[in-house]
Amino acid sequence: MNKKTANDEEIKKFSAMAAEWWDPNGKFSPLHKFNPVRQEYLVNKIAEHFSIDLEKKFSFSKLSILDIGCGGGLLCEPFARLGAEVTGIDASKANIEVAKIHAKKTNLSINYLNKAPEEITNKKFDVILCMEVIEHVDNVELFIKSCAQLLNKNGIIFFSTINRNPKSFLFAIIGAEYVLRWLPIGTHNWKKFLKPQEIINYVSPYFLIHKETKGVSFNPLANKWSLSNDVSVNYMLYFIKN
Repeated sequence: MNKKTANDEEIKKFSAMAAEWWDPNGKFSPLHKFNPVRQEYLVNKIAEHFSIDLEKKFSFSKLSILDIGCGGGLLCEPFARLGAEVTGIDASKANIEVAKIHAKKTNLSINYLNKAPEEITNKKFDVILCMEVIEHVDNVELFIKSCAQLLNKNGIIFFSTINRNPKSFLFAIIGAEYVLRWLPIGTHNWKKFLKPQEIINYVSPYFLIHKETKGVSFNPLANKWSLSNDVSVNYMLYFIKN
């Protein structure tokens, strides 16, 4: 069994695009469109879980947050602005360098590390984000175990990924990569997509309670993403540590 979670080919793929992380019209433009809806969902669920008043300035100041597969920092920066102590990790050194440079430009203090979750051994976190990353890792079981071990008691962990079924192959592979060219061809491997129940099964040994699975759907007429009850393609789910 592979004793690491980072996939060398995936690292090369995303490292080659690293310079475009903050370009809303570049190769990560679909993520820039997707980011507002996932960010709002995360902020609201975290605030709800920890009874935080979002009207207060730096309302997340008592929280430590780990963003796994942080890329260029598209989620790290908003949470840093809310006052959280943010750590972003990524297996791509190029991604981390881009994230560090952008955080410096925006005068934000974020701890960026070129590491995989199994390499973090000296800290635990209140919130862990695994957004659009689990479909790119090797050894999903080790990845989830490593994430669970990094979560504080009563902590909250989120996963966002793509379902595995004929519809997701049509929309996320054929449509997004070959027809609409939203993503470079080969960005995703359909065989590595996970069904919601598969993630729930992987998570179950680690005292994590499944709280919600929520779909995210794209409206081509409005050109925007929104939360939905349709989990057949994109979805998010989260767990609380018992």
